[in-house]
Amino acid sequence: MQLDRINRKILSILQQEARITNQQLAERVGLSPSSCLNRVRKLEQQGLIGPYLGILNLPALCRSVTVIATVSLKDQSTDAFRAFQQQAEQIPEVVECYTVSGMFDMFLRVVAPDMARYNEINDRLLDVIPGMVNISSHVVLTEGKPFRGYPLDALLDH
Repeated sequence: MQLDRINRKILSILQQEARITNQQLAERVGLSPSSCLNRVRKLEQQGLIGPYLGILNLPALCRSVTVIATVSLKDQSTDAFRAFQQQAEQIPEVVECYTVSGMFDMFLRVVAPDMARYNEINDRLLDVIPGMVNISSHVVLTEGKPFRGYPLDALLDH
């Protein structure tokens, strides 16, 4: 789908300020409030926006440990990948799961209250296909650049 300049600007602003009022958004993109609202609704209906999420300041809320886990499956069948991914999706602390190319088959981002809970999650994932899963855990020490939106101008201009 081709996005015009105004839709791109709407998407960029909403990535950074999802709670902006329609009036403020309309002013920033140079539209009437009703035209702006219609565009936002169309972008939502087309699946280009949503769901809306609040970014939490987790260290201010609680203690936690974030682990990036690289996963290798010895069984490269579709069924093995599906079984592992379904198990990962059922664990609330697994907040992201990507199937990737390269040396590893998947990357997981796990946020657990402590290492003891992470070890339980790790054991559960290892048992999905006993003896066929290798997980390498990388504990996040600092978050250098948290995700704050996609670089739409760089992505859409190519």
